[in-house]
Amino acid sequence: MYKIDFTKPVSVHFIGIGGISMSGLAEILLNAGFKVSGSDRAASDLTKKLEEEGATLYYGQRAENIKEGTELVVYTAAIKGDNPEYARAVELDVPMMTRAELLGQIMKNYETSIAVSGTHGKTTTTSMLTSILLRADADPTVSVGGMLSAIGGNIRIGNSGCFVTEACEYTNSFLSFFPTISIILNIDADHLDFFKDINDIRKSFKKFADLLPEDGLLVINAGIDDYEEITKDVKCKVVTVSSDLDADYTAASVTYDEKGCASFEVIKDKKELANVHLSVPGVHNVGNALAAIAVCDHLGIDASSISEGLCDFTGTDRRFQYKGKIGDVTIIDDYAHHPTEIAATLAACANYPHKKLWLVFQPHTYTRTKALFDEFAKALCAADEVVLADIYAAREKDNLGISSNDLCEAIKNNGTEAHYFGSFDEIENFLLQNCSPGDLLITMGAGDIVKVADSLLGQ
Repeated sequence: MYKIDFTKPVSVHFIGIGGISMSGLAEILLNAGFKVSGSDRAASDLTKKLEEEGATLYYGQRAENIKEGTELVVYTAAIKGDNPEYARAVELDVPMMTRAELLGQIMKNYETSIAVSGTHGKTTTTSMLTSILLRADADPTVSVGGMLSAIGGNIRIGNSGCFVTEACEYTNSFLSFFPTISIILNIDADHLDFFKDINDIRKSFKKFADLLPEDGLLVINAGIDDYEEITKDVKCKVVTVSSDLDADYTAASVTYDEKGCASFEVIKDKKELANVHLSVPGVHNVGNALAAIAVCDHLGIDASSISEGLCDFTGTDRRFQYKGKIGDVTIIDDYAHHPTEIAATLAACANYPHKKLWLVFQPHTYTRTKALFDEFAKALCAADEVVLADIYAAREKDNLGISSNDLCEAIKNNGTEAHYFGSFDEIENFLLQNCSPGDLLITMGAGDIVKVADSLLGQ
C-alpha cells in the first residue's frame, strides 16, 4: 500500500470530502502543507471552511476533477468502482487509499494515538476525552464525528504527540488503524448490511483489540457479553470500566439533577479517585465518562482536570441537544438510530422535566430497520407518543419490503400511541396541533429529521 511521507507533502484529492471525517482529515493534511482538492455533492459549512483554508473544491463528481499531477486519491467506503473520479484515478494509475487507511497513517505520526470504538457512544466519549485533555493543557489533535463547540467544529490540530479519534467498525475500517490506546464501549448487532451477525462483529472487535502494542492500553466495558473473549491473549494492559458491575473503574453514590445529569464518585481499584458532575444526561453517559477517565488516569492527568473537563463538556451537536422551546414545549434533537441508543436516550428523559414525551423518529436504512424490527418497536414504546417519518435510505435502495408504517403498526400493537406521516410538513402540522405546554419533544435519527426541529423553531 502507498505510504505517505509527511515530510514531503504531495497533491491529494478526496472523493467525498464533505463528510465529517473526510473534511477533518483534509484539514490535517492542509495544515501539514499538502495540496488538497476534493469533491462532494453540494457545498456545506465544512466544505466552505476547507476552501477558506486553501483547498480546491468541486461540486458534483466528474472524471475531470482528477487533474494531472494528482499524487494520491482518498475515498470513502461509499465510493464504488463505477464512480467517475475513482475510475479516472485507476485509469491514470494514481495511488489510492481509503479514508480509514489515511487515518491510520496519520495516527502513526503520534506518540499517543487514542481510538474510541463501540457500537454506541463514540462521539460523546471522544468529546469527553477531548474536554479533559484541553482542561489539562495536553494540546491534542482531535478528529470527532460531530460538531464540538469546545474545538469549534469536528477537528482540532494540536502541537503535542497526542491524537484522539473515533474508530468505526463499519466495513472493518478501524482495522486500518495504529492505536496505542483503545476503548471498546460496547458491542451490539448493527451494520448488518456488512457484517453477517453479532459473532462476525465480535470477531472484528477482537481483531481491533489485537492491534494494540505491548506497551498499549485497552479500556473495555465489563458489561460486554463475555468481554474476556475480546481481551484474551492481547499483548497490552487491559482495564475494565462499568457503572454498575465490578470493574477496575466504577461509579458510586450516583445521583441525578433536575436535568438528568449524573454526579458520582469514581472508584479505582476500590479507592476513590475523583468526584464528577456531568453536564450531559443519562446513565449511559456515566459509562462513557468512566472510559474517558480510565484513559486520562493512565496518561497521568490529575483528578481535578478530569472532574473539571467532564463538567465542562455540555454535549455535541445532535446528542441530546437542546434546540429551544415553542409554546412552552421543549425540543431536543438526538442522533440515536439503534434500539440500544433509543432506549438510553429515552431513559435519560425520565429525569428530565416534562409532562408528555413525544418522539419523532426517522429510521435509518432499510437493512437496520428490518434486522432489528422487534427491538425498534420495543425501544420506541418508552415514549408516550411516537411519530414516524419515512425510512432514511442513506446508501441503500428500498428493496427489502419494510416501511415506517409497518413499524407504526407494531408500536400500536405494543400499546403505545403511534402515528406515521409521509412528509415532514405533515409531521410538523400534527405536532403543532397536538403538543401541549410542558411537553418534551425529541426528534431522533441519523438522517435529516433534525429539519423538523429546526422548522418548528423557525430556524
